Amino acid sequence: MTFYSKIMGTGSYLPPKKVSNQELTDQLAAKGIETSDEWIFSRSGISYRHYAEPNVATSDMAVEAAKRALDAAKMQANDIDLIVLATSTPDFLGGFPSTACVVQNKLGITNGGAAVDVQAVCSGFMYAMSIADSMIKAGNHKNVLVIGAEVFSRILNFEDRTTCVLFGDGAGAIVMSHSEEPGVLATKLHADGSYANILCVPGNVQSGVVEGSAFLYMDGQAVFKLAVNLLEKVANEALEIAGLTTDQIDWLIPHQANIRIMQSTAKKMRMPMDRVVVTVDQHGNTSAASIPLALDLAVRDGRVKPGHTVMLEGVGGGFTWGAAIVKM
Repeated sequence: MTFYSKIMGTGSYLPPKKVSNQELTDQLAAKGIETSDEWIFSRSGISYRHYAEPNVATSDMAVEAAKRALDAAKMQANDIDLIVLATSTPDFLGGFPSTACVVQNKLGITNGGAAVDVQAVCSGFMYAMSIADSMIKAGNHKNVLVIGAEVFSRILNFEDRTTCVLFGDGAGAIVMSHSEEPGVLATKLHADGSYANILCVPGNVQSGVVEGSAFLYMDGQAVFKLAVNLLEKVANEALEIAGLTTDQIDWLIPHQANIRIMQSTAKKMRMPMDRVVVTVDQHGNTSAASIPLALDLAVRDGRVKPGHTVMLEGVGGGFTWGAAIVKM
């Protein structure tokens, strides 16, 4: 008998602090940095983003999203035997203990199941989901909690108007389980380290001191050109694996980086924008959290329904990219 992995529940969390373009413009103006609501929106499609308070860790947001996903799946925390958490902003410097382990403890999971972090920046959720799918199909795990969570506001240079206006904080989660019904139909992952320098945090720690910059750097034009081409290619690869065509996809849920990237990708795939889930206007770019945040919103507002076929895809620093096709 063929077994599948299937999404059983979704959840998300956004910090209460919601910052408009105008509020951010005013904060930057106080530092002598000029920008405007129109400048930000016309280049990115972003109107708002959420920022976590200083005492809120990545794991705290991840736990809230996870609880909502567990509730939707009608499961208890101890039903989970693997946590795969995607983040570029872990709770601890150096990345250990893993934020996944911290989340496991905060959820009260005591069954000794595995927990691991994945680092692929904005593609992180695609990587985490593909790992979970493989683990379930191999028979190694039954119920997997897949999380994307970020506090990007803490690695932004608020002297750089080209990057600080683009990112926000948040978390999204799904529960994936062993199923006899088709769920995840295809996944495809890629990376090309030769593009590492176009999107990165270039600093490193030497003897307890940060050398270089601890802030995010992005070559926006290079990322844009690369992202549009790679998203189309990986989407077509996933479609080929699943044996589907674009017109059989009910919804496209891309990484919420920039509305122009999303529009260009949809155009290349010949998908109308009314079949694309867009949250970048309200959330900004939440990196590994953006895809599960958008998925959960579309599930809860009734757009994505049981039986729908959904394509998820993203690109991120590394350079990394990936896609998945799932039957909800």
